Amino acid sequence: MVDEHDKLLPVANVGRIMKRILPPTAKISKEAKETIQECASEFISFVTGEASDKCHKENRKTVNGDDICWALGSLGFDDYSQAIARYLHKHREFERQRASAAAASSSAALDASNKTNIVNSSDEATAREASTSINCKDRLYYPNTSPLEFR
Repeated sequence: MVDEHDKLLPVANVGRIMKRILPPTAKISKEAKETIQECASEFISFVTGEASDKCHKENRKTVNGDDICWALGSLGFDDYSQAIARYLHKHREFERQRASAAAASSSAALDASNKTNIVNSSDEATAREASTSINCKDRLYYPNTSPLEFR
């Protein structure tokens, strides 16, 4: 059996969110925090229930952000639905850009690693050339060793 309190948002988090919007001198009673905790938790259950029903009708097991936006609109919260849809679009774009940057960074690291491996010799001139080609100003690091200093 699920305890009723397990269905609620953490009251400390609710209180922290409430404090952010109020003036610094405002006091929030325990009862106020608990009331907002219950209302916010019920609202989340209401919206996710509607989204879950849609997914069930479409024979899907996973609720996604688009389903939440649809549920908000379906329940009459059109303003919230549109705002969250815009946020979701921006978030997805940011994640795509971050993934592209990570792939490019990984590729650059692989290129740098390959250049470092080519230079794995005691020839100081070759080491200097490689350090400038991989944008190292005055140090070249080798795996599991201390850095080489160039003077």
